[in-house]
Formats: sequence, C-alpha cells, structure tokens
Amino acid sequence: MRIIYCDSVVDNKVIEPDYKAEKKSALALGFKSALISFEELTDGNISSALRLVRPSESLETGIYRGWMLTPTQYKELYEGLLKKNIQLINTPKEYQNCHYFPDSYNQIASRTPKSNWTTALEPQSIAKLTNEFGSNPIIVKDYVKSEKHNWEDACFIPDASDDTKVKAVVERFLELRGRSLNEGLVFRQFEELEFLTAHSKSGMPLTKEFRIFFANKQIVKVFEYWDEGEYEGLTPDLEDFVTIAQNIESNFFTMDIAKKKDGDWVIMELGDGQVAGLPDNADRGEFYAGLRF
Repeated sequence: MRIIYCDSVVDNKVIEPDYKAEKKSALALGFKSALISFEELTDGNISSALRLVRPSESLETGIYRGWMLTPTQYKELYEGLLKKNIQLINTPKEYQNCHYFPDSYNQIASRTPKSNWTTALEPQSIAKLTNEFGSNPIIVKDYVKSEKHNWEDACFIPDASDDTKVKAVVERFLELRGRSLNEGLVFRQFEELEFLTAHSKSGMPLTKEFRIFFANKQIVKVFEYWDEGEYEGLTPDLEDFVTIAQNIESNFFTMDIAKKKDGDWVIMELGDGQVAGLPDNADRGEFYAGLRF
C-alpha cells in the first residue's frame, strides 16, 4: 500500500511538515510513500503534481493523506494515480459521498440533527429553509466546513425565525468563506451538547466529541476530537454507529460524534478519511497499524 502525501511549498522534495510525524509512523510499519504537489494539483497541472510518484508494476492500493480537495480535484488525482497503477482507496463518488454533507445525510439522518440545504443564495430560498426550524436555534455551514471559530458572527443563530439575525449571520459566513465556499449553504438544528471547555483562542464552546476512523467498515481508531479540555475517561457506546457505518458508501471515512446534555450521542458529520486530520496528541502508530490490510 502506498500513502500519498503533499510536499512542502518550500521544498517539493520533502513532505509538508504537518504530515512529517505521520509519514515516520507509516514507514516504520512498512508502508510505502510518495509525494505530490498540492499546489500543482489544485492549479490543474496533474502531470506536474504527480511527477515524483513512481508507477507501480502491479495494481496497488493508495491512500491520500493531505489537504482537502474539491470533488473535481480529487477525481483528477484519482485518475492520474490510476495511470501509474495506483488506485486510491475511495473512488471519486465515494470521496464526494462523505466530503459533501448532503450526499450522506440520508444514511445518518436517524442519529444526526435535522438539516436542510440549498445552492440558491437569495433571501427567499434561505428563509424557506430556516422557517422549517421554527424558533429553534440553528447553525449555518457550507457543504464541507463551518466558521465555528467565528461562532457568534458567522455560525450560530439563536432563533431561526429571527430573519434579521439569519441575514446577518449568513452574510458574514459568506463573506468569510468567499471563494472557498463549498457548493451552498447547510442549516442544522443546534443541539445542546455536553460542555468540555472554551477554546483557548476563539472562545468557542468546545463539547465532548470523538472522531472515529473507519476502513472497510471496521473501526481503525477512535480519537478525542479536541486537544483541549479533560474528557475524564469518557468512552462512547459505538454499537449503533458501527451499524450505521455498514451502509456508508466509502471504504475509508470518519464519523464525528458528540454527547448531548441529555446523555444521548449524535453524529455531527462524516468526512473522507484521506483528508481528515488527526488530533495533535494522536498516536499515529496506532492509527497506521489499523490501516494494515
């Protein structure tokens, strides 16, 4: 198996520093690796992006571990590597299924907050969606990311029926996302989660969340989502989430779960496992050991 990492913008012959510890753990466990240029890939220069990747003599499984890609960029990476006899663990369809929240919503709807979405950004379309939540609190995000570190101004809406507040928060969210906006807007009912601590920089309330990595429908590793705060030995019951994972159209993905104030657990979102980050305090050796198959 080949792990595909992004190179450094300073020196294209070395790995991006954020993935250096991962690569060290992967090589120690017998994985092979290769470097690609993220900048060339996102600029559409696929040949230049993959120039340092040696072709495989026989079809080889690959796992990309790098920065988020749009579905189009991922498709180019997938097809470019396939020409070198390296097949990424997720097809472009499987990548998008967990990367874009609306694509996998039906598979997790029973255990995730009520959500709706739109690619139409005019006030009438937005009002139609937010009205479905009544006066309940909601959050806004795009198909991939939120502005949760700008919690009060660009994420949280205390009352979905407050059109003035909805307008202000959505406008600020769109301003901050700018050209990085992924497809459209997603509105989600806000759930009262069990408090962990306040973020040391943004002041955003952090809650008790975990990130579960799945590969081939089996748990690879469960991580405490936040590096800050004390989880005090908390461990979630994963049985229902493992059952849900069996129907997710992906070979390698993450499931982020959180504990509600009433003690129940909910799915916050799914993500493609190749572009999902590890916490700073993660045991990378254990993570890669779970990927040996």
